[in-house]
Amino acid sequence: MIRRAFPSKYALPRSPIGPADTAILLGLFLLFYTIARVGSGFFVAFKPPSLSPKVYLDPVNLPYYAARSTLRMFIALGGSVLFTLAYGYIAAKSQRAEKVMIPLLDILQSVPVLGFLSVTVTFFISMFPGSILGLGMASLFAIFTGQVWNMTFSFYHSLITLPKELDEAATVFQFSKWRRFVSVEIPAAMIGLVWNGMMSFGGGWFFVAVTEAITVNNNSYTLPGIGSYVAKAILEKNLKALGYAILTMVVLIIAIDQLFWRPIVAWAEKFRMDKSTAATHASSWVLDLLRSSKLPRIFSQEWRKVRRRLPEISFKRFRRPTIKLTWKRKKSRINEDLVFGIIIGTIVVGAITVGIHIITSEVPAREIFSVIGLGFLTFLRVVCLLLFASAVWTPIGVAIGFNPKLSRIAQPIVLILASFPANFLFPAATIIFIRLGLGLNFGSIILMILGAQWYVLFNSIAGAMAVPNDLREMAANMRLSGIPLWRKLILPAIFPAWVTGAITASGGAWNASIVSEVVTWGKSTLTADGVGAYIAKATTTGDAPRIVLGVSLMCVFVVLSNRLFWRKLYALAETRYRLG
Repeated sequence: MIRRAFPSKYALPRSPIGPADTAILLGLFLLFYTIARVGSGFFVAFKPPSLSPKVYLDPVNLPYYAARSTLRMFIALGGSVLFTLAYGYIAAKSQRAEKVMIPLLDILQSVPVLGFLSVTVTFFISMFPGSILGLGMASLFAIFTGQVWNMTFSFYHSLITLPKELDEAATVFQFSKWRRFVSVEIPAAMIGLVWNGMMSFGGGWFFVAVTEAITVNNNSYTLPGIGSYVAKAILEKNLKALGYAILTMVVLIIAIDQLFWRPIVAWAEKFRMDKSTAATHASSWVLDLLRSSKLPRIFSQEWRKVRRRLPEISFKRFRRPTIKLTWKRKKSRINEDLVFGIIIGTIVVGAITVGIHIITSEVPAREIFSVIGLGFLTFLRVVCLLLFASAVWTPIGVAIGFNPKLSRIAQPIVLILASFPANFLFPAATIIFIRLGLGLNFGSIILMILGAQWYVLFNSIAGAMAVPNDLREMAANMRLSGIPLWRKLILPAIFPAWVTGAITASGGAWNASIVSEVVTWGKSTLTADGVGAYIAKATTTGDAPRIVLGVSLMCVFVVLSNRLFWRKLYALAETRYRLG
């Protein structure tokens, strides 16, 4: 017996969305609900300093505190990306702007987070009177300053070391500036930008405890978050609460890695400059879910329809008449670069004069020379950090970057280590130092290494991943291994990325010196001799002249080291060790 099939008009209509789309919509709903739920706490009433929001050590509150801190981190990351693209592009494309913007970036990178907080807390609170939003804005700005410099240096360096064949191809095809930016320059910088974004995001966690619980001008301010939770646990010497916070941070970092960073790393693989497809690519279940979803294709089709209609709209009736001016521009006898230099020099001299007046009015000359000596002690700790990080983490970063299988295993581990706030472990280190009788003058080096060594590792990974696979295959065919392989291929190929990692690790170490040269556990406090401890003490007491002195001296050390050493390595990377 032959059964007749139902006519097509009686067939059940196919659903426009599938299980993947349902999962994505559910995930978006949960995300927006969490943002709305957590974001409502950003606008509560606040009257400084007596009515600062309270933080409770009940572990039931930890998910809410972690969500608030995470939201601050992602808002700061979004601002950092926008700043990076704009600032890095202008600095790389304009030689005149570069002369000011890159030294300014050196200075801004060297200014410690507490240096920004000592000024911005009062400023933002006055902008939003009666609301906690001002205190939250101060925290966001401080986290932003802890994230952005590393990303900006990476993007700027990627632009100035753009492979010549890509630049020539864009010129031959007559790309506009925008088309060149989105089709050539951003893709070429994407791998380094993604890995430095991960590192910057992880580094931002380091300053969460600093920005959510801070004492400025003898006033204590607290923002609900996992950082302030840890600060209170340390103050009350509550090891159980500290353990809960550490466990929460581990779970949070793993979740962010799986849901955010791993999909981006897997997506960024398509920007590798490989002529060979033999390499194994990174994978992500979230990215696979998005690719199997119909929603992106539906939105793309609708967007194409909108774009097709846009050119049909005529704006002729709204155009203003243009007036063509026919005079010829006379050549100026004044050197524009000279005028520009005079203006910038006047501003710098004026700022230095004001700073010197503020310092000398309150600080005796003997103390100024003493602070210079403290700066040299911190500088030696930074040098020890760079030597250790380069010797240990560069080979590990190359191994991870060259082996995608190892990268899939090591990435979450490395991300946890790099993202985990090292200052959460400082109380345990303080207890060990006290019991061993170990002074913080040496112990602070260990604490600085815990906080800033990851910049070298992440940039080494990014540099190794960006090496074209055909070069590696050629080295294998030539049977290069060991020291010849490192000398002929690996070191020249990753040198630009290593320079970026080393210079940002240096800046991060100077920043970390403030929290690593003064550590507390309850009422026990260990202090190291260094300019970081000097700034921390001045910030707590609200001593403006000494804050200016300490921050200015730190800026001088960072800028001089950048000008005399790092800039030369940057130039070497740009002229000799660039791919293409």
